[in-house]
Amino acid sequence: METTDSKTTEKKAKTSSAEKLINAYKDYVLTEGKEPPSIYQFTKSAKVDEADFYKHFNSFEAIEQQVLLSYFKETLETLEADETYIEYSVREKLLAFYYTWIEKLKSNRSFVSYILKGGIEHSYVVLKPFRAEYKEYAKVLVQEGIETEEIANRSMISDKYDELFWLQLMFVLKFWMNDTSKDFENTDAAIEKAVNLSFDLVGKGALESMIDFGKFLFQNR
Repeated sequence: METTDSKTTEKKAKTSSAEKLINAYKDYVLTEGKEPPSIYQFTKSAKVDEADFYKHFNSFEAIEQQVLLSYFKETLETLEADETYIEYSVREKLLAFYYTWIEKLKSNRSFVSYILKGGIEHSYVVLKPFRAEYKEYAKVLVQEGIETEEIANRSMISDKYDELFWLQLMFVLKFWMNDTSKDFENTDAAIEKAVNLSFDLVGKGALESMIDFGKFLFQNR
């Protein structure tokens, strides 16, 4: 009979093996500027069995999907470990998410840029698992916002708010990728303005925020 300790050891071994493959893939693409010619050649250069690769991933694209998803999950873990996060308003929670998430991406900017090198609009497949998880997170925020009356409960519209927040996240990601300001300070400003605008749109009165946001985009085009 398999013991709890043996299961834990096996899980850690699998995690370590997957991380080794991910790190080897990151190193390869950032050094060569392209994906390996084949999984066989990649596993050979990484000194792992090809069969071990398929235990975790079925393609290089799957590695990229996993990495983007892991940045999201690690961001949530960081937020949830902060005792003050639960006391935030929904607007503050979304702001905290973006700031924490962007900090995570900063440490991996070269790889994120490689993954999305074809442009965000052409990266739907790679972003798909992340999109699904983020939209679930957004739905929780929306429901909380409706309960606290930060978000208006509008018939036939409220259930689409998660898509609005996804589009907002894509805007933030694209802005950050193109941001050349010191320490990406313009991205911080864009996050604040985008979140304020979105909550005005799902709440009450959007005109003032829309004008402010429009001015900001014009100044940073």
